[in-house]
Amino acid sequence: MSNALRVAEFDESVLITFTRPEIRNPLSVFVVDELIQILATIAEKPEFRRVDFTGSGNVFASGADLREIAKLDAADARTFAGRGQHLMNTIEAMPQETRALINGACYGGALDLALTCDRRIATSSATFCHPGVGLGIITGWGGTQRLPRLIGEASACELLFTAEPISAEVALKIGLIDEIKENI
Repeated sequence: MSNALRVAEFDESVLITFTRPEIRNPLSVFVVDELIQILATIAEKPEFRRVDFTGSGNVFASGADLREIAKLDAADARTFAGRGQHLMNTIEAMPQETRALINGACYGGALDLALTCDRRIATSSATFCHPGVGLGIITGWGGTQRLPRLIGEASACELLFTAEPISAEVALKIGLIDEIKENI
């Protein structure tokens, strides 16, 4: 287990925490691969009824590691996108209920991860953004497909094309999250 993730098992649930807030909890290649392995193990354990994802500090997660993306050529970019898609499809197919417990900034690929969960619960200080257009990139992890299905085309286009963060209150209003709770 790396220092980027902490996995805690409880009676009927597993809590996966992103633990690198000093660098905004990126979903690096290593973290994505580690999550895929962890989730494969959890999926085979019927004693667990729920898998929760959360962040640490004031960050849920920042999405893909931009330092890694900057080094990709076209072939590597396709492989990288496939790796992220595999993770998102794995979460979506989990036999357990999945929840994103969003405690702060939820950006880019982290928002894609939250979209794959059955439920999204956020603190009032959480913010949501798909910053790709401002960086000259677009998510390759399925967010462009899942987001409009969840919140409608108009709200999805606004979120994807402006790269502007939205608050938890706005996220709740447009249906991006299911509820706001202060203690998650």
